[in-house]
Amino acid sequence: MHVYEHSVLLDESKCTGCTTCLKHCPTEAIRIRDGHAVINPDRCIDCGECIRVCQNKAKKAVCGKLADINRFKYKIALPAPTLYGQFDNLDSVDYVLSGLLKLGFDDVYEVSKSAELVSAYTRMYLNTEGIVKPVISSACPVVLRLISLRFPSLSEHVIHMLPPMEIAARAAKERALRKNPELSPEDIGAFFISPCPAKASYVKNGFGSYNSAVDGVISISDIYFPLIGLMKKTDSPEVASESGRIGIGWARSGGEATAIFNDSYLAADGIDNIIHVLDQVENGNIPPLDFIELNACTGGCVGGVLTIQNPFIAKARLQTLRKYLPIAQNTVDSDVEYIPESYLFEDMPEYHPMSRLGKTIAESMRMMADIQRIKAELPGIDCGSCGAPNCRAFAEDIVNGNATENDCPIKAFRLNSRKEN
Repeated sequence: MHVYEHSVLLDESKCTGCTTCLKHCPTEAIRIRDGHAVINPDRCIDCGECIRVCQNKAKKAVCGKLADINRFKYKIALPAPTLYGQFDNLDSVDYVLSGLLKLGFDDVYEVSKSAELVSAYTRMYLNTEGIVKPVISSACPVVLRLISLRFPSLSEHVIHMLPPMEIAARAAKERALRKNPELSPEDIGAFFISPCPAKASYVKNGFGSYNSAVDGVISISDIYFPLIGLMKKTDSPEVASESGRIGIGWARSGGEATAIFNDSYLAADGIDNIIHVLDQVENGNIPPLDFIELNACTGGCVGGVLTIQNPFIAKARLQTLRKYLPIAQNTVDSDVEYIPESYLFEDMPEYHPMSRLGKTIAESMRMMADIQRIKAELPGIDCGSCGAPNCRAFAEDIVNGNATENDCPIKAFRLNSRKEN
């Protein structure tokens, strides 16, 4: 059985056992045990919220290093459009692309270029008869894992379109082989420069039966300082960018949705907000929509935990950068009738749903009744002193054999007080 390899890990030596991460984890994947946090890998969605809120830097993202590119003879950088918003007074993307070449890459292929093509094929998909609406974007890997774990009934709403990162990796390798026929596919490495750890998890684990074409993920925060030292305003970089407003706009919340040229959409960002939206979609409590764009990070990818710049400042910089660009530099020919197979993935991954308690319905119902009974006997103040985020989660831990009622200090204190009286 495949074991899911996460990119958000805990450094126990730095963890003080405070309950900050406990309170902010959207899937209740964290507990405090023996004085430090413990992450349940079956519930973790690699959203990075624990990294964002941990004051002790005990949570960390595990990505590749810049030196990893040297494993390959021919090295390709795949910059996320979020990267462009990290630099002050940037008036041309070409400075970033030129800097990446100076950093040691042999070629640069913009992910924003592929984003424009994905947008074009998404418009085609939305006009297909018989699809289940609202269609939910497949671009954010956190959202995909969240749907599979917590909202499996919504899987049929997810568009089976590969994210721009994957399309870019394939296209970049094909271009490299055309330009350099002496190379073999094994000589070429494509590295995504990422704003979030979830992309690294996507590359490590694949998605369903799909294996990623990306060979490594390097965080924006790791590449920023080496890169900025090579981006000199005195240079006149060659005009290399092949992206327009649509592609670069994918870095912010709403960028993907507005590119469908359809007002019947919803764009939400921030993990708590997207959970609320998914709840409403599952309950049917949402107006008729064609498309839903969901980004786990506040502001969209510009809010990823592996970025350097404040997301709102980065968003403003991108807005300025996009001002003088064409709408798009990559389009689909009008006579194209079908979405290429290379743009699609076959199946959603199968995970054990969070809501499933037992192996059978009868067992799950018995466990649910026990949870409700135990919860009714608890203080109900959700203080986190027991090591669980709330009383309901603590009751579930007791039923699953991961805790005892004596682990609640308030209840234990009350019982001892009654005995003494």
